[in-house]
Order: sequence, then structure tokens, then C-alpha cells
Amino acid sequence: MSATGTGTGHVVVVGAGIAGLAAAHRLLDRGARVTVLEASDRVGGKLLPGEIAGVRVDLGAESMLARRPEAVALAREVGLAGRLRPPATATASIWTRGALRPMPQGHVMGVPGTAAALAGVLSDEGLARIARDADLPRTEVGEDVAVGAFVAARLGREVVDRLVEPLLGGVYAGDAYRLSMRSAVPQLFQAARTHRSLTEAVRDLQAEGAANRQSGPVFMGIEGGVGSLPPAVAASVEARGGEIRTRASVSALRREPAGGWQVTVGDRILHADGVIVAAPAPVAAALLAAESPEAAAELRTVEYASMALITLAYRRSGTAALPHGSGFLVPPVDGRTIKASTFASQKWGWIADQDPEVAVLRTSVGRHGETAILERSDAELVDVSRHDLKAATGLDATPLETRVTRWTDGLPQYPVGHHARVARIREQVGRLPGLAVCGAPYDGVGIPACIASAYAAVDEIGGDASAARELTANPVQSLHGGAGE
Repeated sequence: MSATGTGTGHVVVVGAGIAGLAAAHRLLDRGARVTVLEASDRVGGKLLPGEIAGVRVDLGAESMLARRPEAVALAREVGLAGRLRPPATATASIWTRGALRPMPQGHVMGVPGTAAALAGVLSDEGLARIARDADLPRTEVGEDVAVGAFVAARLGREVVDRLVEPLLGGVYAGDAYRLSMRSAVPQLFQAARTHRSLTEAVRDLQAEGAANRQSGPVFMGIEGGVGSLPPAVAASVEARGGEIRTRASVSALRREPAGGWQVTVGDRILHADGVIVAAPAPVAAALLAAESPEAAAELRTVEYASMALITLAYRRSGTAALPHGSGFLVPPVDGRTIKASTFASQKWGWIADQDPEVAVLRTSVGRHGETAILERSDAELVDVSRHDLKAATGLDATPLETRVTRWTDGLPQYPVGHHARVARIREQVGRLPGLAVCGAPYDGVGIPACIASAYAAVDEIGGDASAARELTANPVQSLHGGAGE
């Protein structure tokens, strides 16, 4: 076993997003000496705390799946247990066919168990098409299949275009007709392999979920923002002797003849027993090119979507037009510019409590393959957001303040065959002792998925690849598929 496996080695973690920080935190639990290297000037990656009109908010991801244990457990471990908060409301809408309509209940990522579940969102023709699923012959899914293509073949395109697409788009900013069902909606993929009818498969998933109903909220936030999690993890890492360096760009990784690794940072070389690369796919590809060209070639094929979040603060007295609930999704087929809006002050009590006179909303724009919208100025993005908000809700007040946060190449895409690509990457990386990869390009883009990936990487450099193999075979679902929570 390597020195790393004994818990006495020096491990370098490349990247201080939540995956890299979680890896460092777990490594310290194992007794390793840890150095985290982050190219940017801050930790946290896509988790970013901010402020608008004197109110603390998230300018990146705002919630984490609580039905997976990793994120909530890590928050508790770093002293945030008392700040964990469920949403104040989970009631959402969908802006489609010219009106805000209640988000349907009783579906798995937009796929219904019965046609009646989508009444009000779909046309009569769309509902009638769903009913034909029971009479269709079984559709083989093979090793993988695109979510949109499979669901459209069984239930019709309207289900995909008006519900599956906006739900998946909220997670991946991707195209449902390209996204892998095996990687993006694994529970639906497994059910589709064993059922002739897709609606029957969904009903069985719902029955299984009801029989094993977990208590507690599906999602969880943190008072002060989910963006406060990375700094808390970083503080815990440093308090226990770990080192975190920002503005520390790694330019090369090289194996040492006697074992271990050379990590080039600027004009310095660090020596490490193990290295965990917790960086976006293009960065990981560049770092692995010399020692694992096959893995690097696979990583270079990972595509990313860019998006922007527009945060708007209003006087609460001017937001009376807003409906109740947490916000709404927008199907691309309806031709709107924004793809979603969150009524942040209604969704999160801790935001509303900071200043009862201020209401905060967020909108998002940008999907995979869309570039023109992100070339617009901040002022233009605010204008199109206000235009769509007025059309959807009647909100016509002037904001007190606005913030535009751009996430260029922020979300990796999981096309058909993604699981096989990840398996090939891990096979190649696994041939190099003391090296592992983790983060959003592999096992899920949500916070719990990134943390689970990090923990598997820690196990892997210690000589145990079982967790990494399990994640590759069964990725972490990034959005719940429960019966209409």
C-alpha cells in the first residue's frame, strides 16, 4: 500500500471547489498532510455568496439535495448545523402556453405515471398521446439512451418539450434530446429496462418511494447562502493543519521515478505521495496529458454549457403582483428568453427575514449551445429578465439593485454514453498509483454528487476503488425524481 494509504502521505488537491475542499476535509480525517491549490482568487467554484440591496444571497447554486446525505452531513461537520434551512415553500409553477400553471404532481423528472398528472400543462392532444404508452411494444434502452428521445417515443414530444426539458434544463442547462438517461435520471433508466410501459415504470417508482418515504425536506439551504459552505469547509481544513493556496495555478503533473508526484505551481515544484484533480474537464485534460494521454483525450470531449444568473432586488411593496410559491420554470419551446425564475425571498425565509422591506428574485438565461444571449451586456440581461417577469407575473416595478453573475462553461454536459466515458477515464487514471479525479464532470453536477465523487477519489488514492466503481455504474441523481415534492 502507498504512503497515502497509511494516512501519512502528502496529498495535493488541485481545485478548491466543493469537490476539492470535500476531498481535503476527508483526507485530513484519514491522517494525510494536505495542500489544496486553487488557480482563482477564492474557494468555492460555482458556490458563491454575495449581497444585493444589503441582503445576503447566493449568486451561484442556492440549494442542495437533502435526500442524499453527503452535503448536509458535511455542512454539519464544519459547524453549519444550526444554519441549515429547508425552503419556506416548495410550490412552483411552469410558464407555458401563455400562462403560469401549477407544477404538476406525481411525476419523475417530468415523466408522469398517468396522463391526468399533466392536465393543465399539456394540450388535450398531448394528454391523449400519453395514454397510448400502455399499448406500445416495449422500447429497448440498451446501455444508454437520450432522455428526450426515449420519453418522446413513449409519451410524445409534448411531455418532453413542456416538462422534462425545463426540469432537466434547470440542472444541466442542457438539451433533453441529447442528455443521457442513464447518467441524468438513473432511477428512470433502471425502471425503463425492466418495464414494458414507461408510465407503469413511473407508477412503480412512485409506489416504491411511498413505501420507503424519507422524512424531512427534499432540498436544504443554508442561512447566509449555500455559498457559505465552501469557506466553512476551507476554515475547517486550515484549522486542522491543511494548507489552501489561492492564485496557485498548476501547470504540470509528473510521476517521480521512485514513486509519488511532482506538481508544478508557477516556478515551484511540490512533491506529493498522491494527487486528486478536482478541476473542470479542460484543466484536468491539460494536467493529465503527459502521464495519461488516453484519459486526457476523453476529458477533452466533455462539453460545457454557459449560463448567467440575474439577481434583482425590489421594494417589497412593489412585488404584490408576484404569485405565491418559489418561482417558475420556462420550457424552451415557448420561445422566452429566461429559462427560470426563483422568488428567492419567498423560497428562503432567511432572505426575507434580513430586510422585510426588500424582495429578491433571480432569473437564469443560457442553455447548452446558446451563445448569443450571453454576449449581451449586463444591462440587456436585466432588461430581458424584467420583460419576461412582467409578461409572466405582471411585475412592473423598478429594481432597487441588480446583479448579473456569469458562469462561463459552468455546467458539464452528460450526453448519451457519458457513463462509459467516465469508466474509461477512471480506468486510465487508475493505472497511475496515487492519482484520482473527482467533481462535476463525472458523477453528477449537484453538491452531494460532487462530494460523493470527492470521497471516492480519497478512497481510490488509498488503494480502494470500489466507491469510484459504484459511482461510475450508478451516478448520483442531481435532482430528485420523487412523486411531486
